[in-house]
Amino acid sequence: MTITKLTRITAALSLSASLFLSAAAVLRADVVETKNGTRLVGKVLKIDGTEVTLETAYAGTIKIKQAEVTSVTTDTPLNVRLEAGTVLQGTVAPTTAGGLQISGQDGQITTSVDKVAATWAPGGTDPAIVALQRAWAYEAAADITGKTGNKEQTGTALSFRATLAGSQDTLQFYAAYDRQISDGTKSSDQFKAGVDYQNNFAGRKSWYVRDEGGFDRIKDIDLYNVAAAGLGYDFIKEAKQTLTGRAGVSFRYEGYGDPTTEDVKDAGLDFGLNHRLQLDNSLLVNRVSYVPSFEDFGNYRFIHESYFELPLANPAWKLRLGVLNDYTSQPARGVEKLDTSYFTRLVLNWK
Repeated sequence: MTITKLTRITAALSLSASLFLSAAAVLRADVVETKNGTRLVGKVLKIDGTEVTLETAYAGTIKIKQAEVTSVTTDTPLNVRLEAGTVLQGTVAPTTAGGLQISGQDGQITTSVDKVAATWAPGGTDPAIVALQRAWAYEAAADITGKTGNKEQTGTALSFRATLAGSQDTLQFYAAYDRQISDGTKSSDQFKAGVDYQNNFAGRKSWYVRDEGGFDRIKDIDLYNVAAAGLGYDFIKEAKQTLTGRAGVSFRYEGYGDPTTEDVKDAGLDFGLNHRLQLDNSLLVNRVSYVPSFEDFGNYRFIHESYFELPLANPAWKLRLGVLNDYTSQPARGVEKLDTSYFTRLVLNWK
């Protein structure tokens, strides 16, 4: 046998082996077919009742609307939960009648794509159970500013928030301190700490209790406290966007350092609006709080905060750009009604 023939045989064997391995890889892959005839090959990560998530080598992770999917084929077993609550672990394959067949050690079930409520990997936990589990999440933010030259300015703002959230309720603890000095004069010296609990007792409906206290020495407030309770309603309740309105009763206390200024000790109303929009690579948050007094509706406190958050190279770190408006309708003597703060903060999130 000549060297040329040997080379040709070796090349042919290599090509055959490559084709065999490629064919074997395709055979081992999961397949998703859609109504328009598209055939997508990859690895089915999950089906959640709305979308089919497929990991591919050619387009990364993609999501297909479940309503557009006609058949699913998996090479390895999945836990499959149907709308009726039946759970079976097995491989998924299309039937000749246009349905799905789930085959496992415990038997077979014939169903359709639209009846699949959720899937998860063997040994994992049903997503419905995971959604009910509470989990703590933490956030710390800080910004330090300085300026020299025509004006001397230094500033420090620190905040912390701990959130225990589940599908039924959310508990938050938070604290923040802001101190700014311009040309040797304090322009901000404020501390606040609070707790907020919301219970989603029925669909979009919820009830809440909250309490916040602290001081604001620029506004001559030695101590303030707002305690409130009431009902909430989710005007928008989606995976990436929520808009929740609140209405309740409150008790507001403000103790002033100037003895000639009468302290505020009034029961009143409590209104709030919280909006959160998760974009593809950013976050937008808007919060509004309005607390008027029963005795005099012209005596109220209004707080508005909006910020835009962008992730950094490490997704645990964020850059937050925002504005905070704090309006007191009847402040102490010589104090402006409105304080507006603009901030750029570095935020760290962890669980």
